[in-house]
Amino acid sequence: MRILALDIGDVRIGVAISDPLGISTNGIETHLSQGKEKDVAYFAEMARSRSCEKILLGLPLNMDGSEGDRAEKVRDFGTALAEKSGLEVVYEDERLTTVEAEEMLIEAGLSRQERKKVIDKVAAEIILRCYLNK
Repeated sequence: MRILALDIGDVRIGVAISDPLGISTNGIETHLSQGKEKDVAYFAEMARSRSCEKILLGLPLNMDGSEGDRAEKVRDFGTALAEKSGLEVVYEDERLTTVEAEEMLIEAGLSRQERKKVIDKVAAEIILRCYLNK
């Protein structure tokens, strides 16, 4: 089952996809947000064109596990995306994934400027990997 994963931020959205067997993950892009309506249409079409059966959204929980304003925005986006795509939308705790992505990129020797370009898609890949490993 191919899954499209999104790490949704206010400015950028990291995108990753699984292989058809749900074994490996691949970061696709860092999408610059064009607003909710356009982003929902963009990702619904991406999911269709790549034969995805499910869409996974990183859910930004507070450190105590509660949901705040950002989680509410992601759930709102997920509802719109499910309606537009006709696909199941599921959520995965994304706490500390950006920190993990940052550490990986620093270890890889990327400069701050280079990290900024790819960190969101690496975070999406980490979210997807966590989901698949359950």
